[in-house]
Amino acid sequence: MNIKIVGVFLLAAALLMPAFSSAADTSTDTTGQYIDDSTITTKVKASFANDKWVQGRDISVRTDHGVVDLTGTVGSTKESDRATALATKIEAVKAVHNNLKINPN
Repeated sequence: MNIKIVGVFLLAAALLMPAFSSAADTSTDTTGQYIDDSTITTKVKASFANDKWVQGRDISVRTDHGVVDLTGTVGSTKESDRATALATKIEAVKAVHNNLKINPN
């Protein structure tokens, strides 16, 4: 009789273990933070689209906690600097990481 009870408890524990052992969400991003970062990215892209120096360039914009990462290719150092300046002017931008490559072709 005791063996049956122990067996039932072991079976129940084995079945319930996956429910309690899943990893907790350790990210600190909230919905508000995601929306803020998306808004910053959109504003940076819009400023690029409205600027004659960087308009149409292959520049990707990614924002994480207010830090803007610029990647892609531009034609000159002047364009790279202009992209950084435009991104820096956007409200709520904390920093800009310019990872743009210069290809004068």
